[in-house]
Parts: sequence; C-alpha cells; structure tokens
Amino acid sequence: MSATGAPGDAQGDADRDDPSGDLRSVLVTSVLNLEPLDEDLFRGRHYWVPTSQRLFGGQIVGQALVAAAKSVCEDVHVHSLHCYFVRAGDPKVPVLYHVERTRTGASFSVRSVKAVQHGKAIFICQASFQQMQPSPLQHQFSMPTVPPPEELLDHEALIEQYLRDPNLQEKYRVGLNRIAAQEVPIEIKLVNPPTTSQLQALEPKQMFWVRARGYIGEGDIKMHCCVAAYISDYAFLGTALLPHQSKYKVKFMVSLDHSMWFHAPFRADHWMLYECESPWAGGSRGLVHGRLWRQDGVLAVTCAQEGVIRLKPRASASKL
Repeated sequence: MSATGAPGDAQGDADRDDPSGDLRSVLVTSVLNLEPLDEDLFRGRHYWVPTSQRLFGGQIVGQALVAAAKSVCEDVHVHSLHCYFVRAGDPKVPVLYHVERTRTGASFSVRSVKAVQHGKAIFICQASFQQMQPSPLQHQFSMPTVPPPEELLDHEALIEQYLRDPNLQEKYRVGLNRIAAQEVPIEIKLVNPPTTSQLQALEPKQMFWVRARGYIGEGDIKMHCCVAAYISDYAFLGTALLPHQSKYKVKFMVSLDHSMWFHAPFRADHWMLYECESPWAGGSRGLVHGRLWRQDGVLAVTCAQEGVIRLKPRASASKL
C-alpha cells in the first residue's frame, strides 16, 4: 500500500495536514514509539490504562504491529494480523516485544511477535505483509449511509447531554461519568446515538466516526495501520453488551483474540466510520465483527474479535 492513494477526506480534516510538532498525535510520539533494545527486540510503555487496570488490548496490538513492521522492507505492508491475548497485562511495568522472522518471501512475509511481562508471554501475534500487487479481482460491500461527522456531537458533548437528562437512570449515570473521566488519544462521534429511553433495548450493533487525535501525516502507511490497530479495539467488544446492559453489570470482560485485514490505503488521523456488530454471544463469550470505512466509501479495514464476558444481575431497586 502507498499512503499517497489515500483521499483528502472532508474539509474537517484539512487542519490535519499541518505538520507542526505541537499537533503530532500522541499515538505516534508516545504510545506506538517503541524503544529498540536489540535486533528484533523492543520495549513499549503505557499511555492510557482503562478503569479495569488491565492494559488496553488495542495498545498491545498496535505496539506489536509496530515491532513486526520494523523487521520488513519499506515496500511491503501488512495485509492481515491474528492475535491471542493469553495473560492480563500489568500496567505497572513495560512490555517487551520479541519479533521472529518466520518467513520472508518474494511477495509475502510473515512475522511472529511475542509480548512478554514478568518473563511470561501475555500476547502472541502473527502478521502477514505483502508487496503491492495489481489485480482485476476487486469488489466490496457498500458503506452504510450515515450523517457525516461534521453533523454529529463529539463523544464528550454527547455524554454531557446524557448526564443533563434528569430521567437518566443511575446505573447509566455512573458508567457515563467513568467514561467522561478517561483521556483517550482518539476522537469519537456516535452515529444515531440512542435516547435515554432507548438504552433499555439496544441491538448488538453500533456505528461511530473515529480518528486519532492530532496529526500523523501521509508519509508512512505502516504507522496508519498501527494506529488503526489501536483504534480498532476501542469499544469493540462492548458491542456484544448493548442488548444486555439494562439487566446485567459486567463482572469480567477481556479480549481473547483479535484479527484484522487491511484492504486499502487510509489515514488514521482522518475520520473513518467504524461499523460494529455482534452476531453471537453465549458460553460467557461474545463475538464481534467490524468494518472501518474511509469517508469516500472505500472499505479500508475489516476486524473480528472474541472475548470473555461474565455478567452479574443488576440489583433490583427497593420497592419499599
């Protein structure tokens, strides 16, 4: 892939083309900026830790892809990755990433990455890279018709609107306040946000516009793919919770695996539509599928994830 093929998206992204150092995305300068320790050995540090006090899965996937990408030539780019989360990450210590050059071929190259803490693997990943190849075999689904991001409230404003509603149930108020207190390096605008009365009966589907905060630029498509890997895990598994959140609270939720397929060039600092759905849940697990669309309707990335989801009934309000 070449970043020069990515479109100029909407006018709202015009300010993303200012290369001023002040505007550089923290995802590039900090989160995905690995420290090289030896050949094919890197150390990653943490920027944002969820309230669960476990490492954010998207951070581990993104950092692992950075490590893998450093071991391939400039003219090959990731087309797929498949990962397993095998242990909970410890936010108090850095993560070591060891890359194994499994295969380097003429068209395709495979890299295996193991993420280690306290001497044990917490995450394993295989990423496949391909040289750009033209093909007459081309098709894709159609992008859903949705309002553009310029017409939607950002995540912070939407949460404030919910919290101002006097009819909002306390079980939702607590969770929204917790989300509002988090500082994440991405921007989100929810498509068709439900009203407070609709929160009781949601489908396991959601769509939102998303982009990295700050400027990344066109220069390195590998970095845009790594940022997309980070973004792809945010609110993804939660899609499986939407029909059940009125009756149950989350007791334990963690990703088991994560897969991505990269189809077309894109810029992760421009708005992309993230279309998420959960076709199945059961056995204390939930499955989610996702598609990241460029604003011009091109399908850029497809994602899939399964996770452990253990719930407990919400306490019934006293009727006395």
